[in-house]
Amino acid sequence: MASHRKSRPAGTRVAGIRTPALATAALTSVALLSQSANAAPEADDKPSLEEVEKKVDDLYRQAESATDKYNSAKEKTTKQRKRVDTLLDDVAKRTQKLNEAREELGSFAAAQYRTGASAPDTATFLLADTPQDYFDQTQLMDRMTGRQRVAVDDYVTQQSETMKKRQEATESLETLTETQGDLKTAKATVQRKLADARDLLSKLTAEEKARLAAIEREKQQEAARKAEELARQQAAQQKAQEEAAQQQDSGSSSAGSGSSSSTAPADSSYATKAEKALAFARAQIGKPYVWGAVGPGSYDCSGLTQAAWKAAGVTLPRTTYDQVNAGTTVSLANAQPGDLVFFYDDVTHVGIYIGNGMMIHAPKPGTYVREESIYYDGESAIHSVVRPA
Repeated sequence: MASHRKSRPAGTRVAGIRTPALATAALTSVALLSQSANAAPEADDKPSLEEVEKKVDDLYRQAESATDKYNSAKEKTTKQRKRVDTLLDDVAKRTQKLNEAREELGSFAAAQYRTGASAPDTATFLLADTPQDYFDQTQLMDRMTGRQRVAVDDYVTQQSETMKKRQEATESLETLTETQGDLKTAKATVQRKLADARDLLSKLTAEEKARLAAIEREKQQEAARKAEELARQQAAQQKAQEEAAQQQDSGSSSAGSGSSSSTAPADSSYATKAEKALAFARAQIGKPYVWGAVGPGSYDCSGLTQAAWKAAGVTLPRTTYDQVNAGTTVSLANAQPGDLVFFYDDVTHVGIYIGNGMMIHAPKPGTYVREESIYYDGESAIHSVVRPA
């Protein structure tokens, strides 16, 4: 913030001595500066509109970052819950088989008793570490048939595998509990950041809100100018590429046509998929941003890009952190419609490029899916461009 101090007038000097009138003025100036300094803390209590705007934008970005963490934890929770359910179901089935094997072994022990072996001790059998230990202790293994030995081996295997699955289920339940804790933490963070942003905005007067809107309009105008400049650069680049291709074709028609046919299908395939993804994204314009939403009634930023490319038959990960690695990175100058544009150093926002420096994205809470310049938050906010297919 600019300082409240003003530069002191140089004044005039005679033979190096300040005149009495100027000395009086200087003393008055010192007094005024002292009053200004004392009043400064009160003035500083209220931030400028630019500071409010920056604070609100930072809170929304932090909320979006927490949203990605929420999405990641939610995805992990869903997968972990399925794994736990599968393991518990497997344990139940194995326990049933174990009980059946135990009953069969008990019948073998009774049969051995009827043939003259020592009386089987049921308690010893049930408490033995393994059936093998029990039968060794009672000298019954020597008198078992092949079928009975197979039953004992099967029981031992079933018992070992059941214990292993029970351990896996226990560990998975612990992991699930931790992930659910992460989910709750991320959700609470999102809600707190959004509440802080709303609280800041609610304290603005009507005049301040109007000035804030004017600042936003200026940013949008600057973003539009940059988008137009990028569109001109891309158009010039495309024209140069087309001219180079024509020259190559005229130089060697047979070789050129072979080269053209080998590269065209890939470009054509991507363009076709991108067209489907963009058609889907355009159909979502006007739907609200909701953190953690993947459609069809609302979206967050990565939920929209994931759904758009899914409509084109391409599966993208859920979060921006993973989507940024799900494809080929290209330069901004070479961006094509359908490419994903990522923002900020922590990769917490993404939109789908439509050409001419514009994109479709779900901006932030309180807004709707819309077309907007990729420079909406300044050129430095652009992190990278990724071609997902």
